[in-house]
Amino acid sequence: QLQASGGGLVQAGGSLRLSCAASGRTFSSYVMAWFRQAPGKEREFVGFIKWSGGSTNYADSVKGRFTISRDTAKNSVDLQMNSLKPEDTAVYYCNAVLALTQYWGQGTLVTVSS
Repeated sequence: QLQASGGGLVQAGGSLRLSCAASGRTFSSYVMAWFRQAPGKEREFVGFIKWSGGSTNYADSVKGRFTISRDTAKNSVDLQMNSLKPEDTAVYYCNAVLALTQYWGQGTLVTVSS
């Protein structure tokens, strides 16, 4: 249903773009979100975008550096990550929520070297 891609190794200060491709259904009424889980830590919220309307919200730790956008033609949601820091190292997951229905994609690993 959700396929995340684009992870990799990047130096601190660099940029990376993750993509979450949705398939099997329309997500036009969903809230699409990104979460991340660093080694030894709990999964944390990164940000979300409302598929309808495109409004966004971000965690304070990434605000001003990360941008979430959606491509309705491709049925995908992207996470543009700039000014990356070593503390951004984590497995990143995309998520779709509508009321009590929730989908998770498999994670994609982002490693930021200092």
